[in-house]
Amino acid sequence: MRTERFDPENDTVAVRACHDIHVAAYRADGVRRAPMSPRVFSTWMRYGWAESPVESWLARDDEGEVLGWYLLCLPDRENPHVGDVTAVVAPARRRAGLGTALLGHAADRARQADRTLLTGHSQEAGAGADFARALGARRTLAGVFWALRPRSLPAGRLAALRAEAAAAAAGYSLVSWEGPTAEYRLVEVAALFGVEADAPRAEGAEPPGWDPARVRTCDQRIANQGWRYYTVAARAPRSGRLVAITQLGVDPFDGSAFQQLTAVTGPHRGHRLGLLVKVAMLELLAAHEPQVTQILTLTATGNEHMDTINTQLGFTVLERQLSWELETARIPRPADLGAPSPGATQP
Repeated sequence: MRTERFDPENDTVAVRACHDIHVAAYRADGVRRAPMSPRVFSTWMRYGWAESPVESWLARDDEGEVLGWYLLCLPDRENPHVGDVTAVVAPARRRAGLGTALLGHAADRARQADRTLLTGHSQEAGAGADFARALGARRTLAGVFWALRPRSLPAGRLAALRAEAAAAAAGYSLVSWEGPTAEYRLVEVAALFGVEADAPRAEGAEPPGWDPARVRTCDQRIANQGWRYYTVAARAPRSGRLVAITQLGVDPFDGSAFQQLTAVTGPHRGHRLGLLVKVAMLELLAAHEPQVTQILTLTATGNEHMDTINTQLGFTVLERQLSWELETARIPRPADLGAPSPGATQP
């Protein structure tokens, strides 16, 4: 077997092979979420989810077949001691040491980038979780994927919830937009993104720091993914400043939707603004994206306030995700993977 670094922007054949393995692994592991569509997957391999430097690697056999791959994210603003890895082996090639070898290779790359900790995620049960435990990785956080089928909402449910939230939010008003954040809103949106600093996270992990430039970079990554993206925000009485926000993306390839960040600034909590903006988003989605059959969202275990809102809206728990960490020094070097194939990119 040979490792090979590739450029997801230009090597469409390699990306397609990795995507095929991604889809096959979801099916083999019984993941209830839909796999990423090809365009979203390709863009993720180029940029990750956080606009940090990433490396894409795959492993081939002697005949050139792709057997597995990994994506290594190397944060360059917060948590510079961490490398976050997603490693996937073709289901038919498991139980042969390839996963251990790929992880060892990723850890070696992380060590070369001066990273002392490797992090990753798995389903609550299954091969990924078993693999992490066998390596001695520590579980740091649990997340919950929720799902809502908009067409199953009882008639009048959203109207009743909007009335309930509006009664507690007297004086606040709503604004919405599609696509990138307007220049004049960047500062306020960055401040709202910064509210996630108090969200549950792994011990010692730094929250992302937001500024207008980072919001613009995030918007560009979303545009490259091809998502149709919607934002609903609440404005404070008198000042008109944005004090609550929720965002949702629709993948036009498969019609799936994902509810992203929902945040309310501290001084304006207690007015049901989280519920208000999420109800407004569902109303907007019904008007602009009626083909969407399922909306997903992810919350960290312990976020009881958001869990309550999700339950009110009709979301139900779909599956759980575990987060793991392990010191790079404890991960064996990749002795099982051979030298790079001719033409492969190396440091």
